[in-house]
Amino acid sequence: MFGGLSLSPGGAGLPAELAHIGRDPFDPEYELASAVRTIRAKRSGIKRVLLDQRLVSGIGNIYADEALWRARLHYGRPANTLSAKQARELLTAAHDVMVEALGQGGTSFDSLYVSVNGSSGYFERSLAVYGREGQPCLRCGRPIVREAFMNRSSFRCPTCQRRPRLSAR
Repeated sequence: MFGGLSLSPGGAGLPAELAHIGRDPFDPEYELASAVRTIRAKRSGIKRVLLDQRLVSGIGNIYADEALWRARLHYGRPANTLSAKQARELLTAAHDVMVEALGQGGTSFDSLYVSVNGSSGYFERSLAVYGREGQPCLRCGRPIVREAFMNRSSFRCPTCQRRPRLSAR
């Protein structure tokens, strides 16, 4: 569904069509410190930054919500207001979520998201916030809320992931 095929004449170098994509957390050349600096330089909301595949690739909507919940961050918090420690914890949470998801075969909500042999993944059963609107937060018990975000949904706990305060500017 999200795939493509590209021929790179002359060898296995990085095709120009992919050169703008950031490294993913599993890439041996991925540098956490560099990703932290890049994220903290952005003024957009942190979820928008996480979804920008030019910065760090592989973090999609579901895993962004899960990582933000683990890091206790609201998706709208400006990325440049995060401390280096918070950004590091968030990226580490995203990596951990992806490791756990891979270990369970991914997240299969329907027949479009299955393995090459047609098997469904089971990470959906381990989700803390995504798709759990109205269900109790696994940390504090308050109902999870669903909010519109970039033509999709964002799920969060209103207690554990408080909305950022408006600045006095």
